[in-house]
Amino acid sequence: MLTSGVGWCAYHWLDRGVNTSSALDALRDGAPRGRGDAVNLLLIGLDSRKDMNGKDLPKEFVQDELHAGSSDIGGYNTNTLILMHIPAGGGKVTAFSIPRDDYVEIAGGRGEHKIKEAYGIAKAEAEEKLSAQGVKGADLEHRGREAGREATLATVQRFLGVPIDHFAEVNLLGFYDIAKVVQPVQVCLKHAVRDRYSGADFPAGLQELDARQALSFVRQRHGLPGGDLDRTHRQQAFLSSVTHKLKEQGVWSDFGKLQGLFDVIKKDVVIDNRWNILDFARQAPNLTGGNAEFHTLPIEGFANRKGEAVNLVDPEKVRSLVRAMTGQKEERKEGQGGGAPVAGPQHEGGGPGGSKGSGGGGGGGGGDDAKGGGSAPVSSDSFQGPPVKMGGVPCVD
Repeated sequence: MLTSGVGWCAYHWLDRGVNTSSALDALRDGAPRGRGDAVNLLLIGLDSRKDMNGKDLPKEFVQDELHAGSSDIGGYNTNTLILMHIPAGGGKVTAFSIPRDDYVEIAGGRGEHKIKEAYGIAKAEAEEKLSAQGVKGADLEHRGREAGREATLATVQRFLGVPIDHFAEVNLLGFYDIAKVVQPVQVCLKHAVRDRYSGADFPAGLQELDARQALSFVRQRHGLPGGDLDRTHRQQAFLSSVTHKLKEQGVWSDFGKLQGLFDVIKKDVVIDNRWNILDFARQAPNLTGGNAEFHTLPIEGFANRKGEAVNLVDPEKVRSLVRAMTGQKEERKEGQGGGAPVAGPQHEGGGPGGSKGSGGGGGGGGGDDAKGGGSAPVSSDSFQGPPVKMGGVPCVD
C-alpha cells in the first residue's frame, strides 16, 4: 500500500510538468499491427543547438562546454533513432539503431532523403505555411516541431513496418543535462582517440567520463574505422553503461534517487501524451540485467545523392529483420515504401574515409543470407556489426 501511494504521488508529480506531444495521434489508426501488449518505443536524439522555444543556446556554452559548433550546424536533424521493443510481460528487450544517413522515402510525399532529415524538412514546410497565417514566436516553434515529430514517426514506422507506441525526444542540451545527473559514466574504448571536431580525446581502455566528455564520446565519427556507424555503436554502449549504473545504484526502485533524473526529463525531454513514464521505470530492470541488446540495422552500401553521401538500404530486408526479431508476422501493405530496394552491397562513393562519408563498412548486413522473415531465426550477421549487449560496459571503437 505504501509503495502504491509513493507511486501515485510520483506519477502526479511528474505528470504536472512533463513536456508532451500529440504527434503520434495521427499515426495510430494507420499503424501496422503490433503483437499483443508488447511496446515499441522510439528514442529520438535531436541535433539542435536551440531550446524548446527555438532560441539559440548561449554561444559560449555550445562551443566551449558542448563542443558542438554554432546553432546553424545540425539544424533539426535526428542524429539518433533507436526503436526499443519491450515484450509483453517482460522478457528480452531488443533495440534497433537506424543509421542516420539511411536514404529512405520520407512520409507525406516528400521524396527520398536521409532519414535524419525528415524532422527538419517537415518543420520547415509547416513553419512556412504557419508564418503566412501570422503564427510566430514560441507557438510557431512548437507547431513546427510537432510537424517534424509526426513526419519522423511516420517515416520510421513505414520504414520498419512495426507500430510505434511511444516516443521520447531529447536534444543536445537534454543529453548533457542527463549526463550531468548520472556522471561519471564508465566507458571502454578499444583504441585511443583524438578528434578536434567533437572534442573527443580519450585513451584506450576503461575510463570514467563527465557530462562534457560523454557528449564528445557519443558524437565522434571522424577518425573512426566505421565512421558514422561506429558512432552508432558508441551511442549504444553509452546507453548500456548508464542503465547499468542506474541499476547498480538502485535508482530504478528508489523514487528519491529517480527525482533528479525526472527533474531533467521534465525540463528537457518531450514524450508522447499517452505514455506513463513511471510504467517504463518499472520495466527498466529488464534493460539493465543483460536481458537486452542493441542491433544496428543493415545497409547495402554507399552512394552520392543530391551531392550528399548516403547509406543505401533494402527496406524489405529491414522490415523482415525487425518483424522477425520482434516475433511479428510479415505484413505486406501496398505503398509501405521506405525507399527503393537495393540488391547486394554497392559502393558509389562516400563511405569510409570520404569527406562526407556517412559510415563505415564494419560488420554484416551486405549478403543475400541477411533476409530473415517470419519467425525464422535471424543471424547476427544480418545486422551492421555485432550486437551490443546491455547490462555492463561494452568496449567499442
